[in-house]
Amino acid sequence: MANNEKQIAMRVSVVSVAVNMLLSVLKLAAGIIAHSGAMVSDAVHSASDVFSTFVVMIGVHMASKEADEEHPYGHERMECVAAIVLSAVLFATGLAIGYNGLDQLLGGGYKDIKMPGILALAAAVISIAVKEWMYWYTVIAAKKINSGALKADAWHHRSDALSSVGALFGIAGARMGYPFLDCVASVVICAFVIKAAYDIFKDAVDKMLDKACDKDTVKKLRKIILNQTGVLGISKLTTRIFGSKIYVDVEIEADGNIPLRKAHDIAEHVHHAIEREERNVKHCMVHVNPKRV
Repeated sequence: MANNEKQIAMRVSVVSVAVNMLLSVLKLAAGIIAHSGAMVSDAVHSASDVFSTFVVMIGVHMASKEADEEHPYGHERMECVAAIVLSAVLFATGLAIGYNGLDQLLGGGYKDIKMPGILALAAAVISIAVKEWMYWYTVIAAKKINSGALKADAWHHRSDALSSVGALFGIAGARMGYPFLDCVASVVICAFVIKAAYDIFKDAVDKMLDKACDKDTVKKLRKIILNQTGVLGISKLTTRIFGSKIYVDVEIEADGNIPLRKAHDIAEHVHHAIEREERNVKHCMVHVNPKRV
């Protein structure tokens, strides 16, 4: 990860930590004062975001380290490790929230729940607005620097916004005389959080297993290669995602009668064109196959 990409990720993470700390305190206070279990659960979710963002910051810092003798291909996959840790935190948080809501729902504990106050409703609305803004703020930065860990953190914000929507409906239902809906909201929140954890985990594992690039990226790479002077065709093109970066291996076809030096120059042009026009490509290996003309 380049230094400017690291700076972007760190700046976004600092903003995330500050906003989540304020939001978790606000929701916890509102949940306690307004007697809303759903809002307290939502506050716990926001608090977990603070820890998760610290995990992202550590992952981004380690991923930005230069290649060394023991890690000649760099440290980009540390972002994947951070994302996997983040998914585990999300999963545990979701289970805890769901267990608490289900325990009250099945045990009849909701009958003793006081009617949530209007403050809980206001806190839910504020949380939805703030967390949705945080999602877009973070996901735009994640796409800009192609950061898996930052993207995972963005989805953590989105899952928090969705959980606040669940809390909003639960609190509103409880205020209308259906207190069990406050517990149902906690179970719904659990489902959203666990789904987000699964998506983040799957994306991180795919990147660690050298998954191929998407079809649009491969199509773009083929176009770049075929546009280079001297390239008569492509025998083979393979890609693999390494953390936030892409490795490309391509076998091009060139006139079999040209000198070795000229064939080498064609391969060099292909190599530089790919790394210049597709910024996420960290390295490109080009092999030339002779073709009868």
